[in-house]
Amino acid sequence: MNYLAMIENEIYSSLPKQQLTEQVLIDSMRYSLEAGGKRIRPLLVLLFAKACGSEESVALPFAAAVEMIHTYSLIHDDLPCMDDDDLRRGKPSNHKVFGEDIALLAGDALLTNAFATALGDRAISLVGADKAAKCAKVLADCVGMTGMVGGQVIDLASEGKSVSINVIKEMHLKKTSCLIKAACIMGVIAAGGDETTVSFAEKYGISLGLAFQIMDDILDVTGNEKDLGKPIGSDADNQKSTFVTLLGIDKCKRLVQKYTNDAISALDGFNGDTEPLKEIALKMSERKS
Repeated sequence: MNYLAMIENEIYSSLPKQQLTEQVLIDSMRYSLEAGGKRIRPLLVLLFAKACGSEESVALPFAAAVEMIHTYSLIHDDLPCMDDDDLRRGKPSNHKVFGEDIALLAGDALLTNAFATALGDRAISLVGADKAAKCAKVLADCVGMTGMVGGQVIDLASEGKSVSINVIKEMHLKKTSCLIKAACIMGVIAAGGDETTVSFAEKYGISLGLAFQIMDDILDVTGNEKDLGKPIGSDADNQKSTFVTLLGIDKCKRLVQKYTNDAISALDGFNGDTEPLKEIALKMSERKS
């Protein structure tokens, strides 16, 4: 099954087809949505629905929604008031093409469109209003003030300071793991999974998110700009404490393996096909970009 094509079609079907007076906003949104990326988060939504024995297609609106939110977060992360990055996935950052004002608004529009998609007629027709509402609530909780946005605030407040490993872990549990966790849980909810199954999906998402972030910190030191599609050494330039600066690369590599194993062990709680989810966890632990 061509999951990527399914995800892309679902995402772009939510954007206006006709030319609008505010077309520059739609163009800015589409520019970042089309920038590529692994589409890991929407893929997780579909694969967790499959792991629960459901058709993956029932979870497509929620897969699109989570990718819209991920894209909005990247647009905002790159802004001069945040990480101030000129490149994203090998292309000029959104604000370098459309200006800071439109980039800011494109992120806002993607965030709101995500919830319009998760609570839209198509989502409700596929899973019912109750499940759609539960998915939207999970997404809101995971990306809001005590989730992804809260993690970003901790990140900004930590720049130029020596902070503890506990603060770094809390930051990335919120900034990185929360959105991945939301993707996993929404797939289970869309498929009609129970609370026990949700808890296994949550464990997988948290563990995968931590492994993913620690690999990001490692690659910021050991990677190259061509593979990553963005400048390396940005953490050092911004005087950020990271898993690597506090623990060293060798220990970080061991932690990546630990959290990868934790994610894989959580899949024992599912009766459906979990092999693709195991493969994702392993590939994320070995990635170069």
